[in-house]
Amino acid sequence: MKDGFFNVVSPVEFAALLANFPHLEAETVPLAEARGRVLVTSAVAPHDLPLVNRSCMDGFALSARDAFGASEANPAYLDKVGDLAIDEPVDVVLEPGQCVGIVTGGTLPESTDAVVMVEHTGDLGAGTIEIRKSSAPGDNVMRRGEDATSGETALGAGTVLRPQEIGLLAALGFAEVMVYRRPRCGIISTGDELVPVTETPRPGQVRDVNSHALAALIAVAGGTPTLYGLVPDQEQALVQAVARAVDENDMVFISGGSSMGVRDLTQAVIEVLPDSEILAHGVAVSPGKPTILARVGRKAVWGLPGQVTSAQVVMLVFGCPYLRHVQGEPEAFDVSRRRTFPARLARNIHSKPGREDYVRVRLEAGEAHPVLGKSGLLRTMILADGLVCIPADSEGLEAGTLVDVWLLS
Repeated sequence: MKDGFFNVVSPVEFAALLANFPHLEAETVPLAEARGRVLVTSAVAPHDLPLVNRSCMDGFALSARDAFGASEANPAYLDKVGDLAIDEPVDVVLEPGQCVGIVTGGTLPESTDAVVMVEHTGDLGAGTIEIRKSSAPGDNVMRRGEDATSGETALGAGTVLRPQEIGLLAALGFAEVMVYRRPRCGIISTGDELVPVTETPRPGQVRDVNSHALAALIAVAGGTPTLYGLVPDQEQALVQAVARAVDENDMVFISGGSSMGVRDLTQAVIEVLPDSEILAHGVAVSPGKPTILARVGRKAVWGLPGQVTSAQVVMLVFGCPYLRHVQGEPEAFDVSRRRTFPARLARNIHSKPGREDYVRVRLEAGEAHPVLGKSGLLRTMILADGLVCIPADSEGLEAGTLVDVWLLS
């Protein structure tokens, strides 16, 4: 829709534009560097895992039928034939009525199908073990192939590798994996009022906050940020800086100059670049409405608001999911996957229909307290535990409404 000079799209439309950008190329990395990466191809188990039936507990391996119905009041009595060493081949064969001592991780003899925990047994001496708990086949046993079966998919393509998946890959002998490459992200801050963080600002000047905050968000989302420093509000200087950043990166984030003021040059600068297209200029969210999404060739170029909170909210809502998308995450834009906490609003919140409002809130005793302040104030994000999204078709939410707080950490 048209809104002043903007070509404003809905959040859903904006996410759809982002989803059209392709994944990055594949690369092979050592397993130790694979946390948070996304598998390009499925990991097929080269062997069963476990390789054998293994005990989950210290106790006695036996045939479950020999202890069926056993209890404290009516124990079963079995003959102990010895103890199994965890690091030696198992060649013992048990007869009915016999058991053998076993430790956690030990291999079960083929003639056994259950383990009774040592806590539920008693050693009566003379090789007799008292069993005080009933047993069923599979009790306290990790069955062969229960974690992974030889020749079958252990982890599918598109799996995000958490520590637990990395553990499975290690158990299957994968020393390296093929994953999507991490995105290289160029960051440019524009504005004549900006000075480096190492300088003391004069009246009318501010230190460059967004370059560093954006770099931190990009790193959290798996990207590799490169800061190109401060560029003045001069079209030719911006064209040169953006062209260089596009050439050296997979995407570029330009902070400032995304609105329609006299010194807001981001759109004009992007349009000068070869094979460029403005996909959206404005997205129906607050804070963060004056956001630009463009493509230069097959690369995304973002124009982010200069206001610090606006830029951070846009990155959280759209930028970080986009970074995960190009790294191959299948459901990167699925808002239902956000980590949330239920709370009741402590006060009424007004909202303007036609846009999604992201309200910063502080959690206290199960209540969500709005953190009020302008989008240029850093403290609103620092004090906030999370964000509450007010839908575009709502005029606000009343105190006491149960909301999902999207947690920021």
